[in-house]
Order: sequence, then structure tokens, then C-alpha cells
Amino acid sequence: MLERTRRNLLAFAALAAFGAASIGEAAAQPKPLTVVATTAMVGDAVRAVGGERVKVEVLLGEGVDPHLYKPTRADTAKMLKADMVVANGLNLEAQFRDTFEQLAKTKPVVLAGEKLPKDRLLADEDYKDKPDPHVWMDPELWTGVVAAVRDALAARLPAEKATFDQGHDAYVAELRGLAAYARQALASIPNEKRILLTAHDAFSYFARAYEMEVIGIQGVSTESEAGLKKIEEVVALVIERRIPAIFVESSVSDRNVKAVVEGAARRGHKLEIGAELFSDAMGAPGTYEGTYLGMIDHNVTTITRALGGQAPARGLKGRLGAAG
Repeated sequence: MLERTRRNLLAFAALAAFGAASIGEAAAQPKPLTVVATTAMVGDAVRAVGGERVKVEVLLGEGVDPHLYKPTRADTAKMLKADMVVANGLNLEAQFRDTFEQLAKTKPVVLAGEKLPKDRLLADEDYKDKPDPHVWMDPELWTGVVAAVRDALAARLPAEKATFDQGHDAYVAELRGLAAYARQALASIPNEKRILLTAHDAFSYFARAYEMEVIGIQGVSTESEAGLKKIEEVVALVIERRIPAIFVESSVSDRNVKAVVEGAARRGHKLEIGAELFSDAMGAPGTYEGTYLGMIDHNVTTITRALGGQAPARGLKGRLGAAG
């Protein structure tokens, strides 16, 4: 009887010690920082830098146009509950401006794109006093946004700075590898075919980085609608320069693209519709194209192959078309 009691006490003591150790370990691991990101591109950057120290929720998913999107009550509630809000800024999320101003009174609201040097920003062709917000189209330039994310997270959790530095450095290395692939692949497109004709003008940073000419039927923001005169101007340009392909975008209506294709056909020129590009939103969650790296890999590979250049069908790492 005494021996059994002694064994029970020892077992209880061991369980108590294990429980105390578990509690201590849990206490040593702080609760993840809750971050709401507006776009999936920004959300990917936060996850890459923050790792397990952050819990990220993205508001604008696959196929959503951030230029036109208005935050819902549910979106506002999520941002109010979060420890931090991270956005692209540069007027991309134009309908969020008032919400951001109110939220900034109680928590960090990081407009990461606005941390980039002003001399690296391009002007909006429609509104010369505003910058073009599509900075993610150049992976090298996007490293500056990733750095802004790192700095914001480190300011919020100074004790985790080493972790955020490590996440930043690893992700930037991947971005630079992607940029090197893009330079090599796109350089193989013949000079006379280095014209990127798209639904709206989201590719100016891409064009600057890789020495291509870009023509968007709509302006930088999808709020500006292309009229009949603009369609006729684009058709005339297609005929004059014998442009072989036009690209649709995942987050923009293809109505104007079809109008240009039909206009060119009436004048005897066959304009092929290239595969869909990702402009203001990434691909489906759970796919490689649903990551920032996969989004840019897809665009680079698709454009290169459609315009007569050389690129592997499944992209940089052979993952295009595969699950994430």
C-alpha cells in the first residue's frame, strides 16, 4: 500500500513537472503577431519575413481588382482586431484611404510601397501627380518593400529582429534569383517583338526592368475606362507594328482585349490572345501561381514564350501548373 502511494506521488510529481515545463515553454513562445495584408503579394512578403512569428490574413484574393475594391464591414472588423495592417499603398487601395487614416490612430498601418525611394517610382500616365503603384512587377524593386516589411515587424517586436532579418535575407535571395531568370528569359525575345500589349497599364515597372515596351488599353488604374477612340488607336498600332499577341489579365475584364482583337481582324490582322497574366492579383491559393514567386515566374515564362523567346514550359523551377 505504501509502495503504491509512493509510486503515485512520484508519477504525480513527474506530471506536474512536465506541465510546468510545458507552461514555461508556451510562455517563452509569444503569441504570433496578427497582421492583415491588403493584397496577396504583400501578404506573401509578411509571411516570408515573419515566419512563425506572424499570423497573416489577406483581404483581397484571387481575381480581385484592388483599384476598385471597397472594404466591407467584415474587412474593417479584421483590421480593427489585428496588431498591424500592411498595404501596398501608392494609391493602389484607393477605396481604403479613409479607413487607413482612422486605423492609424490606434495601430501601425504600413504602406510598404511608399517606403521606396521616390526616384525609383514611375508616374501614373493618367495622373502625373500620382505614382504608378504596380511596384511588385519588378522583383528587384520589390526587395525594397520586403525591407520595409522587415523594419515594421522589427519595430513592433524588437526582440525578434534577428528572426525577421533572417526571413528577409532568405526571401530576398529568392527574389534576386527570380529576377536573374527574368532577365535571361526575356532577353531572348527578338527585338521587333519586345512589345507587351495588355488589358491595363500594370507592367511599366516590368518593362523598365527588362527593356520592353508596354502598351495598356486602360490606364494605370482600372478606374479609367478605355473609350472607342482609345480602342481604335490601339488597333491602328497593332496593325502598324504587326504586334502578334495581346494578353488578358486575371483581375481585369477582357472586354477591351476582345474589342482590339476584333478590330484588328476586321483589318486583316490576326492578333492572338496570349495566356492570362497575373497583374493586380496572384493565382489560386494552394498553387505555385498563388505565391508571389510563382506569379512573376508565370508572367515571365508566358510572355517570353508567346513573343518568340526561349523559356522552359514550366518556368524557373519546373513548378508552373503544380500545386503550391
